[in-house]
Amino acid sequence: MASKKEANTTKRQDLSRRHQTDRMTCLTFEMLTFVNRACWTKQRSRIWWESTSAWADTDWRRNFRMGRDTFHYLCEQLRPYLERQRSRYRVPLTVEHRVAVALWRLSTNIGYRSVSHLFGIGLSTACMITHETVSAIVHVLKSRFISVPGGTALRDVVNGFRDRWGFPQCAGAIDGTHVPIIAPHVNKADYYNRKGHYSVILQAVVDHKLQIWDINVGWPGKVHDARAGLDAKLFPPWTEEFHGVGIPISIVADAAYPLLPWVQKHHHEGHGLTQDQRRYNYKLSRARMCVEGAFGRLKARWRCLLKRNDHNILKITEVVTTCCILHNICENRGEELEPHLLEDAADGTEEGIEGGGPIPDHGTGQEIRRALASYFAQI
Repeated sequence: MASKKEANTTKRQDLSRRHQTDRMTCLTFEMLTFVNRACWTKQRSRIWWESTSAWADTDWRRNFRMGRDTFHYLCEQLRPYLERQRSRYRVPLTVEHRVAVALWRLSTNIGYRSVSHLFGIGLSTACMITHETVSAIVHVLKSRFISVPGGTALRDVVNGFRDRWGFPQCAGAIDGTHVPIIAPHVNKADYYNRKGHYSVILQAVVDHKLQIWDINVGWPGKVHDARAGLDAKLFPPWTEEFHGVGIPISIVADAAYPLLPWVQKHHHEGHGLTQDQRRYNYKLSRARMCVEGAFGRLKARWRCLLKRNDHNILKITEVVTTCCILHNICENRGEELEPHLLEDAADGTEEGIEGGGPIPDHGTGQEIRRALASYFAQI
């Protein structure tokens, strides 16, 4: 009898402890379910970002490199890809906040720590937002703002080079420029250029309005310009006759490129040049000012291309492409650029890539160049 009584007592005690445990479990669950957590993220001041809404238009353009209208246009284009849903634990950053973070990083090239302090966000958040915005710009807007002109658009470019720059049958000016980078871990020597720093090459073709319609990004800084090939079938077979020679649509280039029927470049300077050849060189140099001017304006706006770019080498191509897209958006919408920014960029911009030895000239290209030289001599 005693043993049975003791067993029942032990059983009641176990049951009581189980009930107590269950009550504690329910209480803990209720606290987690119905009581707001005190702190999900570190609180940071966003006073500076909120104060930008009161900035004058000139201050906004000076800092974000574009006017408010263009900024809001960009935000609307990216909204479906950058907008985040509100959760019960936190309010997501607005699309405007996200785009502003990325533009500030690209335009100033300051470190992510400084960006996080200014915009009241975490260090990793500043990095993540910039990468997401850059990827969205490339994904959504590249095909719209960087593409080979065709049809009426191509005709407008050809007419623009003839009317504004005095070079007929021209659809663009091509050149390359170095984008300084930190030394990569792999194949470091390939990125070390003759100017004494590590870089990747941006090669671009620019129209008569200084807008970029083709880019090739990412070649190591030691590589020759002409390594990135040019397609003979890039343009339709539109020709115009000069002195008995059919002149096709072409682009103008410097000495780093081969002379081809669709690529025109200078005669080598020297005492043996004729007056016609000097006149040709002058006209071609004038047309090539488009690409030099475009690079100057590109780097003046987006200083991450002018100073050493600290993005990972795997991200550099996307960052440079984004800057080219933003350049075209600003130029297309008539955004002004402050003169002092252009002056600063001119001091640090290194246009043209070193040559890689003699490049054979195409015979037809020489014939076309002679015909153009004769044409220039008569106008």
